[in-house]
Amino acid sequence: MAASSKCDPPAPPPPLPPQTFPYTPLPSDHQNYVVLPIYYPSSRRRLRSISAFCLVLFAATVFVLWPSEPDLKIVRMHLNRIHIHTTPHVSIDVSILLTLKVRNADVYSMEYRALEVTVGYRGKVLGHVRSDNGRVRARGASYVDAEMDLYGVELFSDVVFLLEDLAKGTVPFTAVTEVQGQLGFLFFYFPLQAKVSCEVSVNTVNQTIVRQNCYHE
Repeated sequence: MAASSKCDPPAPPPPLPPQTFPYTPLPSDHQNYVVLPIYYPSSRRRLRSISAFCLVLFAATVFVLWPSEPDLKIVRMHLNRIHIHTTPHVSIDVSILLTLKVRNADVYSMEYRALEVTVGYRGKVLGHVRSDNGRVRARGASYVDAEMDLYGVELFSDVVFLLEDLAKGTVPFTAVTEVQGQLGFLFFYFPLQAKVSCEVSVNTVNQTIVRQNCYHE
């Protein structure tokens, strides 16, 4: 009688590699648990990048739209006439032609109600000239001409320095420019008030400005 043969059992499958999870596996009891989704750190990085971009965009917009003071500069100061009186007291007659450059660096147009220039010499106010109503387009410039005729300005001891400066061919003046108005864009308007002081040295031979130093007050 032939011996019966038995089939060999199939080989067991190879063990699965261990898997790692960001959370501890649930125990095998019957309690209730909440299963959280897997955390993806790339989503938070994208959110931070978008927030940083929006912040930079907002800062750039504020920088461009924030109103700034106009740039005021004397581009011409011409001495038409200087006459010194010694009787009945020491005084001078002076005629000055001024050309003032008003530059608007903003994206708004600028309208000024009044623009006033006060001219002085060695701390003594000689006089002032005023120009009313003007407009400067956005990121543009405008030139304002003014003539100042002063008669009988008393200088007393300063007349000696004036004679010395005239002999040297260069006279130092001070010029304080004040402007009042508004900046406008569409339906938005911002009040404008600026004051600029300049130290100006004028060559009396060729009537040119040889030095100018300005600063906002």
